[in-house]
Amino acid sequence: MGVASHSYHWMKTGFRPAKSRISRWRVEANRIIKRCESLKKMTDDRLERYSLELRWRAKSGEPLKKILPEAYALARESAWRTLKMEHFPVQLMGGMALFEGGIAEMQTGEGKTLTAVLPAYLRALMGKGCHVITVNDYLAQRDAEIMSPVFNKLGLSVGTITSDLEDEDRRTAYACDITYGTANEMGFDFLRDRIRIGASAPGQLEQAISNHKTSGKEPLVQRGNYFALIDEADSVLIDEARTPLIIGLIQPNDAASVNLFRWSNRATHRLESEEDFVYEPKKRSAYLTDQGCRKVLLMPKPSLLDSIDTERIYKQVEQSLVARFGFLKDRDYVVVDEEVVIVDESTGRMMDGRKWQDGLHQSIEAQEHVPVTASTGQAARITVQSFFQNYSHLAGMTGTAALAEKEIRKTYKVSVTSVPTHRPCLRIGDPPRLFKTVQAKRMAVVEEIERIRLKRCPVLVGTPSVEASETLGDLLAMKAIPHQILNAKYHEQEAAIVKKAGEPSRVTIATNMAGRGTDILLTDEVRENGGLHVIATEMHTSARIDRQLIGRSARQGDPGQYQFFLSLEDELLRCLETHQLERIIESAKADENGELAPSWISFFNNTQSFLEKLHRKQRRDMLKQEKHRIEMFHKMGLDPYLEWTE
Repeated sequence: MGVASHSYHWMKTGFRPAKSRISRWRVEANRIIKRCESLKKMTDDRLERYSLELRWRAKSGEPLKKILPEAYALARESAWRTLKMEHFPVQLMGGMALFEGGIAEMQTGEGKTLTAVLPAYLRALMGKGCHVITVNDYLAQRDAEIMSPVFNKLGLSVGTITSDLEDEDRRTAYACDITYGTANEMGFDFLRDRIRIGASAPGQLEQAISNHKTSGKEPLVQRGNYFALIDEADSVLIDEARTPLIIGLIQPNDAASVNLFRWSNRATHRLESEEDFVYEPKKRSAYLTDQGCRKVLLMPKPSLLDSIDTERIYKQVEQSLVARFGFLKDRDYVVVDEEVVIVDESTGRMMDGRKWQDGLHQSIEAQEHVPVTASTGQAARITVQSFFQNYSHLAGMTGTAALAEKEIRKTYKVSVTSVPTHRPCLRIGDPPRLFKTVQAKRMAVVEEIERIRLKRCPVLVGTPSVEASETLGDLLAMKAIPHQILNAKYHEQEAAIVKKAGEPSRVTIATNMAGRGTDILLTDEVRENGGLHVIATEMHTSARIDRQLIGRSARQGDPGQYQFFLSLEDELLRCLETHQLERIIESAKADENGELAPSWISFFNNTQSFLEKLHRKQRRDMLKQEKHRIEMFHKMGLDPYLEWTE
C-alpha cells in the first residue's frame, strides 16, 4: 500500500471483520453500560467486596466468559470513580475482542490503554498473574501509574518491570495481580529463570520448577506465563521478531582481541570496494574477494595479532566493513558517555543493555574510538515468537495490525479483528511532495512549517534518525523558528515535550519516539484552526511505522492533516546498490526548486514493499530455524532455550 492511497484505504475500508461479531459485541456493550447504572449507588467498600466475590467465583471454576459482563461493568465504574473516564461502547467491544483472543485493531487515539484495563482485570481474577506488555519502559511506567487506581479500587495490585530493577524488586512486581513491562524485560526474566532451573527436558519442566522451589536455591523471578496482553502488538510481534533475545556469557577481551578490532577498523580504509570486498546493502553483509584476502594478509600487523588465525582476521575485517557501511551513528546507534547504545528503528528509543553479536558491536566501538567492551557468547536465547507461545492466553492491540494480518495469523495462530472508531476520522492527507536532494526537501519542509505556524496550528515533524532530527533543527534555528527536538538523546524530557506539542504554532521534531503510544492533546484554538499537522520527512522500512506517525493527528474525532516530503537521498533507498541509486538520481529531472513529478511516488512505494517482503522472509527463515532447533533439543531431552556444550 503506497503513501498516495493511505487516507482512502484506511478511512474507507477500515478492514471490517464479519458484521455478526461486531453486532454481538455491540449488543453486549450496551448491556454492560446499563449494568453500570446499578453500580453507581454502591459505596467504594461494596464495590471492592463485589470484586472479591468475582475473584472467588473465577478461582472456583466459573468460566470467565460468564463473569465478563459483571467484570467489565465493575472495571468501567472503577475507571469513572478514579479517573473520571468511562469506557465508550467501542472500547468495551475492543475489550471483548481481546478476551476472546487475538489482536484487536483499534485506530490511534481510540483509548487502547483504558481498553486494556478490561481484559487485564478479568484475567487477573484467576490469581495467576496478568502481563501487560508495552514497547518501552516509559510507556510501561506511564500506563501502570495512570491505571493503578482503577485496579486498586477493585482490590488488585499492580507492579511495573523496568530495566533498572534488581531481582527482588522484579519478584515483587511479578507477584502482583497485573504487571506492566516490555517484551524484552519479560523475555530476559524468562530466560534467566530457565538458567536458574538448569537443564531439564520440556516434559519435565514443571517438576524441575517444583524441585527448584524446594531446593533452597535463589527463587525464580516470574511465577508463570498465564496471560499476556500486548500493546502495540505489531511492533512487538512483528518488528522486534527479527531480533532474538539473547543472554550473553561475558568473554573478556584479551589484548590481542582488542588490537584485532581496532586494526580491522583501520584496515577497511585501505580496501577498495568491488575489487577487495563486496558490500551488500540489502543483506547488510560484506565479504572479502580473493584479492581482498591477499591484501589483508600482506598488510602490516601488530605483533599481538600473530597469535590469531588468518580465518578469524578475515571474518573480523568483514564485520568491520559491515560496521562501516551498514550502521550509521545517530541512526542505528548513539554514543553516550563513551558507550555505543543501539537505537531501535521502530520506536526511535535507546536499547540499553542490548548488544550486536559476533563482534559487530565491538567493531562499531573501535570505529567510534570508544573503549572496546567484552565480547559475549550465549548462555540462553529465545525468539519473540517462541517466548509468547509459552503463554496460556495471548491477546494484543494496535492501530496497524491489519497490514500484517496474514503474518500474525500464520505465526501466532491468532486472528485480527478491526474495532470501529468512536467518532468518524477527520484526518486529511495531502499529496506527497518529492525532491531530488535531501537539502531541497529540507528547505521545502522549513517553508511548510512556516506556513502552518501562521495558521496557529502545531506541527509534528517525523524524522527517521537522531541525525536527521538535529539537522532539521539546525535549519529551523537559522530561521529563528522556535522548536523542540524529541529523540533518543532527550528521552528524559519526553513527557514535557509531548505535553506541549499540541499548543498553537508549536513545532516538535521527533524520531519514532513520538510514533507509538503518544497522545498529543490539542487546545480548543488548535481544533478550530485545523488540528495537528504531521509532516513525515521520510518513509520507513514498513508502512505500519509510517501509519503510526500519521496517526498522531486527527485523534478521537479531532481534525488533522499529514503530508510526506521525500527525496532520492533518503535512508529508505540506501538498500539499493550505490551505482544503481546514483544512476537513478542522475537521470531524475527536477524543477528549479529541486522538486520531482508526483509519479516518482511509485518508486518509493516499490522500495518500501521490497523491504517489507525482505524482512518478512528474514522473520520466516528465523522462525523455521527456531522450530528446527527446538525439535532437535526436544529429541535430546534438553531445554531448547539454553545453550548446551559438551
